[in-house]
Amino acid sequence: MDAQTLRAETFKALHERDRAFVMPNPWDAGSAVMLASLGFEALATTSAGYAFSLGRPDAEGALSLDDTLINASMIVKATALPVAADLENGFSDTPEGCAQTILRAAATGIVGGSIEDATGIAADPIYPFDLSVERVEAAVAAARSLPFPFTLTARAENLLHGRLDLPDTIRRLQAYAEAGADVLYAPGLRSAEEVLAVVKAVAPKPVNVLMSGGLNLSVAQLSEMGVRRISVGSALALAAYGEFYRAAQEVYELGTFTFTDRKMPFSQANQFFKD
Repeated sequence: MDAQTLRAETFKALHERDRAFVMPNPWDAGSAVMLASLGFEALATTSAGYAFSLGRPDAEGALSLDDTLINASMIVKATALPVAADLENGFSDTPEGCAQTILRAAATGIVGGSIEDATGIAADPIYPFDLSVERVEAAVAAARSLPFPFTLTARAENLLHGRLDLPDTIRRLQAYAEAGADVLYAPGLRSAEEVLAVVKAVAPKPVNVLMSGGLNLSVAQLSEMGVRRISVGSALALAAYGEFYRAAQEVYELGTFTFTDRKMPFSQANQFFKD
């Protein structure tokens, strides 16, 4: 069994357990190595975190497919863990384009990826229902054509774009499940009740929950609800950038350097990349 197939089988098995696992989101090779050192079992890219590292906003067109694949490849090579990629809307409006994106992404060594139903157009942010389902169907067909079990996640983006319509979000997730998606994901769920509603609606398919903002639930609580995968999106990148900015702000505005008291020791940081 080659390395990619082994990672793919490992990743697939994580979703089949009777408890949730956390899949944190590194934005570069260094953050991937540090996360792996803690014992996490899988990683996922973050388009926002990577865009920020390039000095770009998290916005439509900020990252090209080539940019995304370079980042995915970098993270795959950094550790032995399975890696899934944030493939945004497939970098295409068409089902055929989504399928090609899955095939190109798989060539980087990733073993899973997500396709979302957001258009990237503020005035019309979500693809029509039928087209959204066709896009997932095409992505699933591409994933199934690969010589290893690629885990395809379908994302319903209503809640992130001001469409606080949980019934329509669930309707979409159910259709994506029927289209063959392996994992269902609705970023922006706001309460335990909404999480439970999604989990029950698409059962027995596994659900990914994004932990960010006001959803104050623990891994144990989410696992008890039936959630099988937990991600953090750009939250770790924002935590790192926040600490960096506060340290620089202290130097510039106060002329003091107390941030050096709480920095990671050089020897500890350096050791991550020696092993």
